[in-house]
Amino acid sequence: MEVLLADKYGFCFGVKRAIKITEKIAKSNPNTLTLGPLIHNPLEIERLQNQFGVRVQEDINNLGDSKSVIIRTHGITKQNLETLQSKGVEITDATCPFVTKPQQIVEEMSKNGYDIIIFGDSNHPEVKSVMSYSIKPPIVVSDIESLQQLDKIPKKVAIVSQTTKQIKKFLQIVEYLVSNSLEVRVFNTICNATFENQEATRNLSQKADIMIIVGGKTSSNTKQLFYIAQNHCKDSYLVENEYDIQQSWFEGKHLCGISAGASTPNWVIKNVEKKIKDITN
Repeated sequence: MEVLLADKYGFCFGVKRAIKITEKIAKSNPNTLTLGPLIHNPLEIERLQNQFGVRVQEDINNLGDSKSVIIRTHGITKQNLETLQSKGVEITDATCPFVTKPQQIVEEMSKNGYDIIIFGDSNHPEVKSVMSYSIKPPIVVSDIESLQQLDKIPKKVAIVSQTTKQIKKFLQIVEYLVSNSLEVRVFNTICNATFENQEATRNLSQKADIMIIVGGKTSSNTKQLFYIAQNHCKDSYLVENEYDIQQSWFEGKHLCGISAGASTPNWVIKNVEKKIKDITN
């Protein structure tokens, strides 16, 4: 069986940047923690803890004796940032610049009197951080259907997107807003790496008869890749590592495509690729 990797996959700029920052800080300060998981990949979080002693803390009011706190790639809420600044700890901001951008847009547009609409998952830490920069509570929609169910569409809106969403679905929402609002300011905040990974996965899944998507199962961008693969290749599977792979998946298959989320380290992808080749050979 032939095994092909997508043209674009794996670590994006923001994740590479955050890991580089974290390793550098942790080398000089062994008592370093991240406020929430740095990225959505448990294997990489485990590596950072084992090799550099980086701990994860979800509770901003329980930092212990740590004097060094790193803000996760997804960012934190404006209120939590202010709380953190009041604690007198050394703060390193590893928020992805592509996440900082919608935060700034929402803050500015909100001050200018626009109602804010965010295309994203309301429980995702990135979306929560962006929401916190709006003066009025923003409207968060996960798809076109949830937007259509609103009792009233604001007449003056600004829309941003979670960085890992699909551009096609974002455009559907934009089109509906333009048809039902008097003024719509559109900000495409979907990151380029996300778009490139999605396109590469779409192209590969159209010719593969089995697709393996590698990444954390809580990772939004990884799940988007999985949904895209499923649309074109019914035998698509989401795995976190090589131990999730089952030999029976590959029976009668001729072309296996592999893609990976933006928070998936290369060493995990290589282990998955090796396991598949060992099985099929």
